[in-house]
Amino acid sequence: MKDPLSLKNQLCFPIYALAKEVINQYRPLLDELDVTYPQYLVLIVLWDNEEQTVGQLGEKLFLDSGTLTPLLKRMEQKEMVIRKRSSNDERIVKLSLTPKGTALKEKAKSIPHRIMESIGISQEELLILKEIIIKILNKKK
Repeated sequence: MKDPLSLKNQLCFPIYALAKEVINQYRPLLDELDVTYPQYLVLIVLWDNEEQTVGQLGEKLFLDSGTLTPLLKRMEQKEMVIRKRSSNDERIVKLSLTPKGTALKEKAKSIPHRIMESIGISQEELLILKEIIIKILNKKK
């Protein structure tokens, strides 16, 4: 490697560019549901788990409460989620889906397949890429 500070020699740049590109692929599909990419991720977690605390959600999505709070507030205004303080501990906020939030799951079912087609790599390549990314993310913990 001649110049370690050259853009073409940076690991971070292609990862950054790929993340932007993938999110851009999602945008028109999510516009159909009237959700942003971060809201879509929240919905995915709640579709898997009926109820989550804000803390649990933050851990799963690698987001802090300062980022999650306004995001969840907007989702609540759109009547997708309900935020409720725990009766046992006022500091804990529990999240659950509204019927509208639950209904969006059916509309979102085609998104993973449509994204896969738009990215243009095989299922096998995608699984390899995902394993490498997860390995890097888990090393951070």
